[in-house]
Amino acid sequence: MAFRKSAMEDIRLAIGAGHGAKLPELFEELQPFDQATILQSLEPHQRQFAYANLPDEILAAVLQELDLDQQQEFLDELGLERASRIVNEMSTDDAADLLAELHKDKVEELLKRLDEEEAEELRELLAYPEHSAGGIMTTEFFSFEDSLTAAEVMERLRREAPEAETIYYLYVTDAQQRLEGVLSLRELILADPSEPLVNIINTKVVAVPAEMDQEQVARVIQDYDFLAVPVVDKEGRLIGIVTVDDVLDVLNAEATEDITRFGGIVGDVSELDDLDVGPLRAAQKRLPWLVLLLFVGMISGNIIAMFSTTLEAVVALAMFMPVIAGMAGNTGTQALAVVVRGLALGKFRGNDVFRLIKREAEVGVIIGAVNGVAIALIAAMWQKSVALGFVIGFSLWLTLIVSTLAGTIIPLTLNRLRVDPAVASGPFITTLNDVLSLTIYFTMASRFIGYLT
Repeated sequence: MAFRKSAMEDIRLAIGAGHGAKLPELFEELQPFDQATILQSLEPHQRQFAYANLPDEILAAVLQELDLDQQQEFLDELGLERASRIVNEMSTDDAADLLAELHKDKVEELLKRLDEEEAEELRELLAYPEHSAGGIMTTEFFSFEDSLTAAEVMERLRREAPEAETIYYLYVTDAQQRLEGVLSLRELILADPSEPLVNIINTKVVAVPAEMDQEQVARVIQDYDFLAVPVVDKEGRLIGIVTVDDVLDVLNAEATEDITRFGGIVGDVSELDDLDVGPLRAAQKRLPWLVLLLFVGMISGNIIAMFSTTLEAVVALAMFMPVIAGMAGNTGTQALAVVVRGLALGKFRGNDVFRLIKREAEVGVIIGAVNGVAIALIAAMWQKSVALGFVIGFSLWLTLIVSTLAGTIIPLTLNRLRVDPAVASGPFITTLNDVLSLTIYFTMASRFIGYLT
């Protein structure tokens, strides 16, 4: 924990002694994350005492540090009247994210109790799609008309800065609020006080439309190393900004979603590491893909049955089945991981797709050759059969080429069809490659059965 252990002890002692007046001072010595951590560690009756004695500003900062499930529990403990005052103190983007997860009736009850201006801003944000630039932007930013001077802007900043989420970037608009330029706080400080903004702004502004997907917004901020990016409507009017802290949340959420889909887990990923979720609920998130793949996997059994005569004639073939199938699954999953990551970062467009497929095919040839020769030598010496070694080695070589291509082409195809490529999850590729590898293996063995018996 980042905070001093004694801080938690001091807070618990103050609560135990009923010294509510001391709590604001004790909490103000801590960062909001630490405040939230301590509040979460308290017993329900202790939290109620803390709520009653902490100002709305502190509780609003705490609320913004909690995940959505904890936020809803927090609001339930506070009650509607107090909760509305605290939501009113939150930044608009965080408040909108919170309200988007609540039941509509509860949202309306809270909005009725908020300041009219705040409520209107939140309604506008809630109207945007959840995972769009408009859905994650904040309306708390600074914009100025280009007729102002640097000195006039500095004066306004001194008065109004506490109301904005960030002042590192200052945006310049025309009379219709259309975005014209941007300058950094550093540029403003270094400018001549009498200089008009129009002479010092950067007019090559990178902005994103309100409808842009949040992953693409995150990529813009990442590519340009921005701390924030402006959001504009269809007429080019500045309506908000997306800050880097929101992007970090987006990247974390998207990475979690992709990795869970990659593992064949469906549903709300926020419950994955929640120990309060029971085994039945946790199993429900993992079963759908596994049940489907159970039936797909039965195809492997049918393949073995189809080649039962070959297997009976050369029993040694059975010993190498796990090696062939396992290596196929591993290789396909590796290729899948490379492609899904690249697609998530916006790579592999146009001719890059064909370059990727060509490269992965060559990778399959190389790793297939290395592993194929290795298993061929092992099988030939172990079973004292050069023919068996050749069949197993050649089968593995061909299998690894096919598996690598499957792990590459399937997610690329899904992406072209506008389906999330992460659904081509590890279990799916593994099961598919089991079927392909056993088909190749037993087909090769049947063709050379005369040399194996």
